[in-house]
Amino acid sequence: MGKKVSLPLIYLIGMALVVIGFCCPMFSGFLGSANGFKFINFDNSGFVTIGALLIFAGAVAGIAACFVKQLSGLKLIFALCVLAGAIVLVIGFTTNGGIYKAIGKNIIKHATIGFYLVVVGIVAGVAGAVMNK
Repeated sequence: MGKKVSLPLIYLIGMALVVIGFCCPMFSGFLGSANGFKFINFDNSGFVTIGALLIFAGAVAGIAACFVKQLSGLKLIFALCVLAGAIVLVIGFTTNGGIYKAIGKNIIKHATIGFYLVVVGIVAGVAGAVMNK
């Protein structure tokens, strides 16, 4: 039989996919494409900014937890932080006005490769963290 893939590797790949997807274009529309950093706005911070920061910071901390022994016990917390950030971001899309509301109504219609990488990364990261316990 083949080699068994270890679950910490699945977690690392999932968190890396979240970071890569966050940097890639996530949504496209009549105003151009937007990666995850376009949603961070400290002048008018709201749910969208908080969600985007939670996603990126949780994924980077999750990657660091794979290499720093003292943080390895916090992998599940970092994965849940990314998941919570995604939920907060979707809530921000549907409740805020302007372009965010237009994206929120048609989130799948305007989604590009970055969005799908983040979704797959969140699923893999949470599954790797939960199964590793």
